[in-house]
Amino acid sequence: MNRIRIMAAVGVLLLVLGPGTPGHADAGDDKARLDKQLQETQATLEAATDKAQQAAADHDRAQAALPGAQQGLAEAKGRVIAADAAVRQAERDRAEADAAAEVADAGYAAAQQQVERARQDASVFVAAAYKGSGFAMFNSVLDSTGPTDLALRIEYLNHVAQENQAAVDELTVARMAAKQHSDVAVLALRKAQDAAVAAQRSLEASQAAQAGAEQAAADVQALLDRSAQAEATANSERGAVLARYDELKAESDKVAEQLRAEAQAEARAAKKKASGGTPGKNAVPNTVIGPNSGAFLLMPVHGWKSSNFGMRFDPVYKVYQLHAGVDIAAGGGQPIVAAADGVVVRAGPSGGNGNYTCISHGLFQGKGLATCYAHQSAILVHVGERVSRGELIGRVGTTGASTGYHLHFEVRLDGRPTQPLTWLPGCLC
Repeated sequence: MNRIRIMAAVGVLLLVLGPGTPGHADAGDDKARLDKQLQETQATLEAATDKAQQAAADHDRAQAALPGAQQGLAEAKGRVIAADAAVRQAERDRAEADAAAEVADAGYAAAQQQVERARQDASVFVAAAYKGSGFAMFNSVLDSTGPTDLALRIEYLNHVAQENQAAVDELTVARMAAKQHSDVAVLALRKAQDAAVAAQRSLEASQAAQAGAEQAAADVQALLDRSAQAEATANSERGAVLARYDELKAESDKVAEQLRAEAQAEARAAKKKASGGTPGKNAVPNTVIGPNSGAFLLMPVHGWKSSNFGMRFDPVYKVYQLHAGVDIAAGGGQPIVAAADGVVVRAGPSGGNGNYTCISHGLFQGKGLATCYAHQSAILVHVGERVSRGELIGRVGTTGASTGYHLHFEVRLDGRPTQPLTWLPGCLC
């Protein structure tokens, strides 16, 4: 029974002292998840104020750190409880083993005393029977009544000697058994003592872990306070952020209106040319590029997609906004090239778009096709300039409402934004 309890205590210790929890092993995954979340938040709030962007990032970091810290605290407390239970069980086992050792020692001492007494008695008899056998035999001869009686007396003396020796041998075996029980009890006691020492060490280690976890809990509370402060800051910026969203939408509408006007002019020029007239000097020939024609726009910059086209939901201010293009992350100053032949119809600052260029590529299925390039660090073309597919038109930057170096690339039909990825070759992975 004691061995079973000791093994159980050791089993608890192995659980307590074993490898860390999966939560710790997955720290790299947690960081990757947080980085992705922060990137998405930055992309969504790209047009927000700097204070609102910082507040949202602080809030995300605090919320992302909270579950891990809370789990660490719970695990540390669990380790303390398990270690404390192991210590108490080991102490009970040690006390039982100690008591068993005392009983075994007492049995061994009693057996030893019996052996010593029997040995002393046997020694006296043996001395009388063997060392002093002459006197015993002489007395037997004098007292015997005949040869037969003499033989019986001698046989009796030998028998008594053998009985005493057998008793001594039996007691010696009993003493050896008692010694073995004592040795087993001592071994069990040592094992129980070792388990208690290990359990105490585990308890001390887990108490240190709990102290660290309690500090983590304090850090979590600080994060919660920071998160609340971030929410308050974000709420205070609500008006300014929504105003920026409205400005960005108004700017996009202006671009759309201008490009629709350009498309209408191109349509009139194409119609005039078809009827034998002469198109205007800035007219663009009708194109046949597009996702359904087998030809595509040229990739305007070397990079990877960092944000998608489409409607975005702002989780802070609970509004939707259109992201009119696709973001292509690239290093600052990298070259931007024209996606197709065309005429520059817009080149200059454009609110949240920063340095912004739009190129008209003529008509596609009766609609004006244009590409636009935002957040440039430098614009290398001017309005009215004809450009060729692959020609350098600017450089990657982070001007306007931008949180890092990238090209915001738009494809517009009659001024209306459309999914750029359907026009580009390959995969922006």
